[in-house]
Amino acid sequence: MFCQLTGALVMQLLGKDDVLDIEIDSYIHCISAFVKLAQSEYALLTEIIPEHHQKKTFDSLIQEALDNLMLEGDNIVSAARRAIMRHDYSAVLTIFPILRHLKMNKSDFDSTLQNDPDKEYNMPKDGTVHELTSNAILFLQQLLDFHETAGAMLASQESSSATSYSSDFNKRLLSSYICKVLGNLQLNLLSKSKVYEDSALSAIFLHNNYNYILKSLEKSELIQLVTVTQKRAEASYKELIQQQIEFYQRSWLKVTEHLTERNMPVLQPGMKLKDKERQVIKEKFKGFNDGLEELCKIQKGWAIPDKDQRDFIRQAQKTAVSDAYRVFLCTNISFTKNPEKYHKYRPEEVEEMIEKLFDTSA
Repeated sequence: MFCQLTGALVMQLLGKDDVLDIEIDSYIHCISAFVKLAQSEYALLTEIIPEHHQKKTFDSLIQEALDNLMLEGDNIVSAARRAIMRHDYSAVLTIFPILRHLKMNKSDFDSTLQNDPDKEYNMPKDGTVHELTSNAILFLQQLLDFHETAGAMLASQESSSATSYSSDFNKRLLSSYICKVLGNLQLNLLSKSKVYEDSALSAIFLHNNYNYILKSLEKSELIQLVTVTQKRAEASYKELIQQQIEFYQRSWLKVTEHLTERNMPVLQPGMKLKDKERQVIKEKFKGFNDGLEELCKIQKGWAIPDKDQRDFIRQAQKTAVSDAYRVFLCTNISFTKNPEKYHKYRPEEVEEMIEKLFDTSA
């Protein structure tokens, strides 16, 4: 809610064509009153509504009031936008008290209006790109369309004098601002990722979001702006993405650890396996089979929207697991009269199972 309200005031600065009187003080009081009333509604709601219905009920209760508040904000920025068209950039300063008030009351917005957004039931269950990420990138892309005006506004805050700054100076200020937004977004995503109980899903979530940010920067001129002050921005995101892939791959160690030579009996010529040694091999097969089935069942429902990344991660995992499995099978030790009970999968079948990861339709 907070991001939505703040984003509307900033992004819709270039929105409508109507001209209305600006009543900043009145609007600020309306914001405070709205938050206080919403807090009261939510406190009452938690007393009488079951938890699984609370969010939907609360949203429906406050929606009309929130819409009206947003409409008033639209009216204010419309007047400021008209002033910009007349090259009266000082009118934009009238928006700053509202933004300052919203920033000061951010914690109230987060606790009341967002309903604990970092709880797991509010996170994407498949680890896909978070709405916060797509909204932040959209805001930056829209900001890019008016980079000269945005740079001039940032420069005006550097000094109260009427000093005229160069376009290069303004560009550096805007680059620094964008980098701060991306930095705060990264910290926010890292915090959200800790909500997941499964560390592998947490890694997939961060991977998807970092990859989305990088691809979005590369597809637009944002990457050029970012590198004005952060020369290694692109390389840094690639490193973060690779790091999360490696974190995810660790989840498969509980499968492949059963294929190692650890505790594997060494069969001497002319000797038979002891019962204890037979049992070790049986447990290795069972541990591998159970672990493979469990991970494939769970991770099938996870998402990696980027096809290239999805194919890369699948292929790397297929190679790692099937290669280790083939080496394990080559030991060719006779340990049971019913090998089919333990040797459930051929290497090709293992690869087919891994190929269905991140695909709910498979």
